[in-house]
Amino acid sequence: MRVSLQVSSALVLCQAILGVALPTAEKRATTTAASGPQFTNGQPDDGAGRGGPILGGTNKQIDLDNPDNLGQQSTDNGIVPNFKWRFSDSKTRIFRGGWLREQVIQDLPQSHDIAAAQQHLDKGGIRELHWHRVAEWGFVYAGSVLVSAVDEFGRYQVEKLDYGDIWYFPKGVAHTVQGLDDENEFLLVFDDADFDKAGTTFNVDDWIAHTPKDVLAKNFGLPASVFDNVPKPNPNIFNGTVSTKNVTDGPAGYLSGNASFVYRTLQHEPEKVLGGGGEFYKIDSTNFPASKTLAATFVRLKPGGLRELHWHPNAEEWLYFHKGYARATVFVGNTNARTFDFGPGDTAAFPDNSGHYIENTSETEDLVWIEVYKSNRVADIPLTQWLALTPADIVAQTLKIPIEIAETLKKEKQVLIA
Repeated sequence: MRVSLQVSSALVLCQAILGVALPTAEKRATTTAASGPQFTNGQPDDGAGRGGPILGGTNKQIDLDNPDNLGQQSTDNGIVPNFKWRFSDSKTRIFRGGWLREQVIQDLPQSHDIAAAQQHLDKGGIRELHWHRVAEWGFVYAGSVLVSAVDEFGRYQVEKLDYGDIWYFPKGVAHTVQGLDDENEFLLVFDDADFDKAGTTFNVDDWIAHTPKDVLAKNFGLPASVFDNVPKPNPNIFNGTVSTKNVTDGPAGYLSGNASFVYRTLQHEPEKVLGGGGEFYKIDSTNFPASKTLAATFVRLKPGGLRELHWHPNAEEWLYFHKGYARATVFVGNTNARTFDFGPGDTAAFPDNSGHYIENTSETEDLVWIEVYKSNRVADIPLTQWLALTPADIVAQTLKIPIEIAETLKKEKQVLIA
């Protein structure tokens, strides 16, 4: 009797603190059973007696956008860390001439290989001259930009890049980027997840501002006063006017052919996609020889389509979702799996060798995303192809399926399934 009174008092106290009437378990079970699962309403309730409403503080919109995070998939199991980060949760740094927001390992600890950023440049806006101790990979998805680079041999390259064009600057290569259209934006990827640590990026004005002026005068053969107005501190991005000057007569020549730091994705044919579910472009050292440490794909998946079940034997997979909505379940072994929902601006890092798929959850809109690997090549092993190229009787015995079914599995990669 005393225990019953204590429980009743506790419920009354909770109601008073929260300002809501707490339904009894019996009433809640009856209500949810009648109305069905509540995941798409932003509640962790399967409508069959498991879960219940969220009564404390929560972000309702995030709950609505991520029903799989509320337990919607009954096949999820175990404790699997978060593999997702939204660029919208990143701190945006604004400058005269553009803005920048990053995703580094401190934001997404499961991304051990890759850091990334979205960068915006106004017309004439300049990402100042700099270099990194890591490689930089860029993909233009809005507007057009001018990239300029010089390597250790004195070879140079100045190119205009448009939608779908890519650059890759190896570790230590000097470079800059300028916006050409009214508004310009691109994805940046780096082959070191801890990109913000000291000793990673070196800006030219920062270096000059911290070098004695008499040394600068001797180095350049110029009066020391020439450097009186070098910015301090370095601006990162600044307003400028669109470049009209051409570089000519470089002593070591122009970076072209296999030495080029630029790859024009949409000027090449996509990979063969037997599943008929969209377009799949591969960009790695086999067709972009300069890109030795970062390999990538650019993918467009039709509404309702599926990137077939597969894994990558050579690297973690880092993803940027540009357009549309997706679902992916990541299997990390030992009975552990977790499903994630993705939308525009989301990034993710799937563990090395983890099994997964990506599904377009829209009935009307294409899903567009980019995959990047810290590797010189894109590599994957599809589940269906593996089973199809394994003796059918072994597959049948393992999965407890008819051998006739095992014998019909497709032996070629489907990649994207309509």
